[in-house]
Amino acid sequence: MNRLALRLGMWSAFLIAADFVLYTACFVAILMSPPIFVWTTLADYAAYTATHSSFFRDAAMYLMLIFGPLFVVLLSALHEHARDAQKILTRISTGFGLAFAILIGINYFVQLSVVRQSVLHGQLTGLEQVLQANPMSAMTGLNMLGWSLFLGLASLFAAPIFTGGRLEKSIKAALIINGLCCLLGGLSYIYEFSLGVFLFITFGMGGAVTVATLLMGVLFRRLARS
Repeated sequence: MNRLALRLGMWSAFLIAADFVLYTACFVAILMSPPIFVWTTLADYAAYTATHSSFFRDAAMYLMLIFGPLFVVLLSALHEHARDAQKILTRISTGFGLAFAILIGINYFVQLSVVRQSVLHGQLTGLEQVLQANPMSAMTGLNMLGWSLFLGLASLFAAPIFTGGRLEKSIKAALIINGLCCLLGGLSYIYEFSLGVFLFITFGMGGAVTVATLLMGVLFRRLARS
């Protein structure tokens, strides 16, 4: 691997891990700032946003908006790391990762721009289907498609390239766990199993991505030093 690929892989991996640590902090802060909003109607959502701070919620969305591009950079660096016989796997993984980044990027950008501006100006007509706070909206479905199917497949196709020592085997295990959690979270969303979505996506995926990317950063750092 050339030095540029190693540096891009190392920094994108470490930044993703830090991104998820900060996201977790925002998530905890939201839980500790009651009342927690539970979707009822669009009017109730507008009233809630008018009387409660959205700082931590918006910060969490910005962090996830950043995650998508960083993930594509990381997968591109992994493609350089893979042996020639395995590059087909990293090409497939990067394709799924790009689809993931586009879907979640559209969602979070719309939430931070169009949705926020519409609520501030009282223009609520037709907003229900683009509002992430509404679990039955089309935008939430597209967002979950990214987090479940495409992130899951990207992780599962990237996992086999890690072979050898304990560090690479640990990365492989974390990627497989992440892929399975994402797919199970998607099925939970389809069949309205809210607890499953919470456990598989929030805890399972969040923990597995943090571990996998932190270890990838360590791997790329070792390769750069050697």
